[in-house]
Amino acid sequence: MKNSILFLSLLLFSSTTYAQTKVTVGVTRGKDFGVTYALPKTEVEIEVKAIKVTYTPGEFGKYADRYLHLTNISIDPEEYWELVSVKAQPIGVPDNERTYFVKMKDKTVAPLMELTDDGIVQSINMPIAIKKPAITNDAPAKQKNKVNPRSFLTEEILMANSTAKMAELVAKEIYNIRESKNALLRGQADNTPKDGEQLKLMLNNLDEQERAMTEMFSGSNEREEKTFTMRLVPNKEFKNEVLFRFSKKLGVIASNDLAGEPVYVNLTDMKTVTIPTLEGDKKKELEGVAYNVPGKAQISIVKDKKPLFEGEIPVTQFGTIEYLAPALFDKKSTIKVLFNSTTGGLVKVDREEDK
Repeated sequence: MKNSILFLSLLLFSSTTYAQTKVTVGVTRGKDFGVTYALPKTEVEIEVKAIKVTYTPGEFGKYADRYLHLTNISIDPEEYWELVSVKAQPIGVPDNERTYFVKMKDKTVAPLMELTDDGIVQSINMPIAIKKPAITNDAPAKQKNKVNPRSFLTEEILMANSTAKMAELVAKEIYNIRESKNALLRGQADNTPKDGEQLKLMLNNLDEQERAMTEMFSGSNEREEKTFTMRLVPNKEFKNEVLFRFSKKLGVIASNDLAGEPVYVNLTDMKTVTIPTLEGDKKKELEGVAYNVPGKAQISIVKDKKPLFEGEIPVTQFGTIEYLAPALFDKKSTIKVLFNSTTGGLVKVDREEDK
């Protein structure tokens, strides 16, 4: 999550008296001076990678078995999809039902709070260094131009009076290239270079010619990888819920599109956090700075009874809320607090004595 820093430093203090820091639920109106922050709730981000394959048949496809012994070569163009990978990770988004206002009274040693762009608390009295984005070349890599196999054809091949004869001559040229490579590797060629780099260059050129001319029989595949992202809100457990569907012809499609096979998601609360119960009409009085104690969930994504992804993730909806006592921030020492901005959980609390 892209972070930005919101600083609030209140320097209203007295050398003899310290007042308490008041925290209230919700967005405070009026002229009260303080910080409004939110705790996050969990959403699960699902990243699906798939590859679109476009098959173009070779012009000598029907002669592939006769001259190169290549079997099962299709002479019809085709497009199809392959499912590569599925990943899941927790994402923290502001919870509108868990919004708090930290009111700073007069004569309070006020904390310095840092929030994310979305208003989720990150730290108290602990400035987080801004990480400068790594300088990368975002320009897409230039794709190497596809070699035209006809540029390697001899005059004899090009002057052939039939497609069958041309295919036969091209096949012979492929076999000649293979013999030349073997002679170079064995050091039996008349023009075998003594320099290793030059030998490597010659072999690479021969490989390129052989590959291009072989594709005139076998055809070629162009592969384009695409990433699909979706969000899951774990407000409850899931059992065999259809997350999306996958079609070899259409790729990743919606869960209600019956043109594809279903991909299921299972989410189970591991019950790692005991949720406190309130007796009668008593409500827990809000004290201090609120933070999440997230629960854990086991998640699995399955297709055809085979797991595509399995793992454990923190889920705030399966946890509870606790509070940092306001007295921590009302003494002659600085309390440093670090939160996990994804879960709203407490990472660490340090005390620094004021000089």
